[in-house]
Amino acid sequence: MGKVDAMDMQDKATWLWDTTKIVEDESGVLSFLESKHVNKLYLQINNDIASSYYKSFIDQASAKGIKVYALDGAASWVSAEGYQMQDQLFDWLHTYNENAAATEQFSGVHLDVEPYLNSGWSSNQVKTIESYQALLTRAKENTDQLQLPLEVDMPFWFDEIKYNNQFGQGLLAEWVIDQVESVSIMAYRDAAKDIIKIVEHEINYAQKVNKSIVIGVETGASDEGQNITFYDDGESYMNKQLAQVHKNYAKKTSYNGFAIHHVDSWMNMQP
Repeated sequence: MGKVDAMDMQDKATWLWDTTKIVEDESGVLSFLESKHVNKLYLQINNDIASSYYKSFIDQASAKGIKVYALDGAASWVSAEGYQMQDQLFDWLHTYNENAAATEQFSGVHLDVEPYLNSGWSSNQVKTIESYQALLTRAKENTDQLQLPLEVDMPFWFDEIKYNNQFGQGLLAEWVIDQVESVSIMAYRDAAKDIIKIVEHEINYAQKVNKSIVIGVETGASDEGQNITFYDDGESYMNKQLAQVHKNYAKKTSYNGFAIHHVDSWMNMQP
């Protein structure tokens, strides 16, 4: 199998947070995704947008070979009232998929819950980690009922976070990988060697447990430092770096491609 074939089989994913785009510029978004050979889109669920817009968009995306995953989540989901927001998502999704044709349905769920952005992470990290694990356990039960795969976003440094609670003990990154079908690692660096290094533990662990890792990179402006994003580097430089990462991990069955964060910033990226 040639290199191109291998990459074609893997995920080339991206996040679309501004869901109004599927209403205001449906064809523009679809053309962009197709031009970048995207085959998976994490689409933010916005309850204010009528189901008919999702149906039209997903139907056309399906025709282009793009799977659409329902994207939602917030740091507040690990707080006491967080279950309500999670239940709202799954109730909406259940109703939506039940009333949609096969080509209009969401293919899975993609959660972006970043517990370290919740105030509880600094005030009571142990409890917040346990709340996060409870949330993902519940999400898995919900997606199993819907017969949909569950994916999550995870920072590269969860392999340094330990837990010891009702869910057992170990490294949080490994626990998350065990629970879900696929993890998108937020490997936000702008050099191949750095990306390769920070995802190594997760790729190796996922290989052992027969799970899937997608490597996420940033294209938006960042105030967190020069080396976080490809924003200043341009797309051709980014593609060269990703090709090096791909070459390094191509033989690992757990490595399953890239996710580019996110549609809006990628669209506006320098060539």
